[in-house]
Amino acid sequence: MLEKKVRANVIISGKVQGVFFRAETLKAASKNNVSGWVRNKKDGTVEAVFEGKEKDVLSILEWCKTGSPHSMVKNTDVRWDDYQGEFSSFEITR
Repeated sequence: MLEKKVRANVIISGKVQGVFFRAETLKAASKNNVSGWVRNKKDGTVEAVFEGKEKDVLSILEWCKTGSPHSMVKNTDVRWDDYQGEFSSFEITR
């Protein structure tokens, strides 16, 4: 049976900029076989889109609750969307 593929858009708030959050998210995405992107937003939050097998996306969303070693995550706001399969890798965008 094929595993369900999903897409999640997440906004992470707290002390998440200037603490290597995006670089660590890139590593975590690679480790979890998740594609998509991550970027800083002007309001001080970080936004990411993750696509992949449901268990892998759930794993990286759990990682986002703690984040990089120097971050202090206050909240993760997740919106689930239909899987689109538009990404072949994970990248940091601006």
